[in-house]
Amino acid sequence: MTALPDFRLEAYFSRWEFRARYHMTASDAQTVGMDELLALAGDAERARWEQLTLGYGETWGSDPLREAIAAGYEGLDAADVLTFAGAEEAIYCALRVLLSKDDHAIVSVPNYQSMETLALECAGSVTGLALHASDGWQPDLDEFRAALRPNTRVVALNFPNNPTGVVARRDTFAAIAAICEERGIHFFSDEVYRGLERDANLRLPQAAEFCRTGLSLNVMSKAYGLPGLRIGWIACRDRALLSRMERYKHYLSICNAKPSEVLATIALKAADTLLTRNRARCRDNLARLGAFFAAHADRYAWREPEGGCVGFARYLGSDGVEAHCRALVEEAGVLLLPASLFESALLPVPVDRFRVGFGRDGIDAGLAAWGGFLAR
Repeated sequence: MTALPDFRLEAYFSRWEFRARYHMTASDAQTVGMDELLALAGDAERARWEQLTLGYGETWGSDPLREAIAAGYEGLDAADVLTFAGAEEAIYCALRVLLSKDDHAIVSVPNYQSMETLALECAGSVTGLALHASDGWQPDLDEFRAALRPNTRVVALNFPNNPTGVVARRDTFAAIAAICEERGIHFFSDEVYRGLERDANLRLPQAAEFCRTGLSLNVMSKAYGLPGLRIGWIACRDRALLSRMERYKHYLSICNAKPSEVLATIALKAADTLLTRNRARCRDNLARLGAFFAAHADRYAWREPEGGCVGFARYLGSDGVEAHCRALVEEAGVLLLPASLFESALLPVPVDRFRVGFGRDGIDAGLAAWGGFLAR
């Protein structure tokens, strides 16, 4: 195994996330306090919390947690779920297990870097599937078919997408899944923003539900707004594959934190409450953000995302997006993510974009500081 390259986005966050005064590019929804979350607990979960001991947990995850996760998938049960210490560990385990140097993978671009970097590390070859800005960041089905090879083993897609906020058209998504199933290709679907769509009619089915070769990735961090729990999972009907990933997890986290498992179970059983609240917050913040961009149409071009809590805005200034984002954080304390952090080794990514987030409270103060910077 060779050394992995720097994770550009996380390295940038390491420098600025907790130093910048206005975090305007967060990729998670607003979190809740312990008291607020525990108030949502039923009697069984409250008793588990109060009687909790701090020993090791099961590598697969606790039975109540896996049962709560499986309840969110039609036709699956707890045996079809493997939990991880966040989505990042799940991506790492899955691609290490699924790919070898004899294999080919397809990964959507732009993307969350680890999905691409680990595919490049594990597979013999990787092809990017472009999300086209000119078509609302949609993938092209003919391009997908052209990218397929006899040794394609994994297709990794992310919808609602980070950083663009696009949701794939249902017919395209279904067609890709059907081709994967027909050819025995693992369809690795990153669904961490599912539940934050602007229109429920856009919500895609979960890959593990309808695709025999589908793997559904999800986490408590994004749509639920609970990243501090560090609980993610993969749902999949291939239990032998899950078992292989569980063996790989023995070399990583081994097991989850037991307090986090109880709290995640509470949150999942109160999913409607949390997701309804976060969708409303995103809707309200998007209205504020849209008004801000409209007021500064000479500087920015903005397409409202279809899902998730991030979007990929275009900067029109002559100084370039990298200089603009650097000046914003250094001089005004406003943190955005410039396009360079989403560079791909597979395909070009537009260099005039930046990621902005709208899932958290406090957006008005950030927009005021941002606007003040522009007015100087």
